[in-house]
Amino acid sequence: MLVLGIETSCDETSAAVVRDGRQILSNVVSSQIALHQPYGGVVPELASRHHLELIDSVAREALNDSGVTLDHIEGIVATYGPGLASSLLIGLTFGKSVALARGLPFVGINHLEAHLVSPWLSAQRDFAPNVSLIVSGGHTILVHARAIGDHTVLGQTLDDAAGEAFDKVAKLLGLGYPGGPEVEKHALDGNRNAIPLPRGKLNDPDYDFSFSGLKTAVLYWLRRRQTCTASHLPSPVLRDVCASFQQAVVDVLVGKTIAAARACRVRAVTVSGGVACNGALRDQLAAACAHDRLELFVADRKLCTDNAAMIAGLGWHKLRAGLRSPMDLDARPNLKLE
Repeated sequence: MLVLGIETSCDETSAAVVRDGRQILSNVVSSQIALHQPYGGVVPELASRHHLELIDSVAREALNDSGVTLDHIEGIVATYGPGLASSLLIGLTFGKSVALARGLPFVGINHLEAHLVSPWLSAQRDFAPNVSLIVSGGHTILVHARAIGDHTVLGQTLDDAAGEAFDKVAKLLGLGYPGGPEVEKHALDGNRNAIPLPRGKLNDPDYDFSFSGLKTAVLYWLRRRQTCTASHLPSPVLRDVCASFQQAVVDVLVGKTIAAARACRVRAVTVSGGVACNGALRDQLAAACAHDRLELFVADRKLCTDNAAMIAGLGWHKLRAGLRSPMDLDARPNLKLE
């Protein structure tokens, strides 16, 4: 079955064609980073206008790249939450309209649930029970995934998500947007043990996260030095701040994930979401999984950030199971993973 997926939950306009829930025939992503960089974050009105301008051409490009036409497509799926309301509405309305016009089955997709399948798309492997870390700009969630569509949320962030913490610390340091890649770049040659920073909730028995205190600790450290931006920090010190902050985040993410895998007695760990692009996280988690003899499946970097391939991949499973969404399905900006 060929499925066309649509994703416009935030600031990427994406369309993809996936065959049988595994083979990605195309995955077109139009990023808006340059559009939002001057503002240091996503401006919802600008994002939705840009989606509206691009959605048709992006979908056509996805079809062209896949070598198929709409006549070959057997189902349409689109993200309906969570995300920015105005952005979600563009992709959701487009998907429903195409499905209605072509008489095709339609399913609305939970963006977070789609992250659970992205590592398996990358590996082109059949799903296996796992503990999954979804770590992005807006979400940090640990999930026990027993099967596709059968999962339990073990814990999530109580305040800032890991990606938000990266962005906010980058802003404190006067670095560019998006903050994660900027912090990682500066951390490469830094001393990760230079500055003692807290590892919030690392040793707590639950699987929740908290990164707000870590962000505040960086702020207080800067204030003690009577500076708040990178322009006042010598380059070696800036690199040390970035490396120390990044290490604190990675320690918590890896520690909680491995603890959850042990408790759930799974043999596989999966990771997805924008922060999963971070090289330090990938390396440390790989080492920890190897120590515990766990298989690690990390989504390809192109499938970590918002993309329609994971939407179509999950959509194939929903459509095959006979699920359908009503045409009056509304966008749900605060949709949870349940």
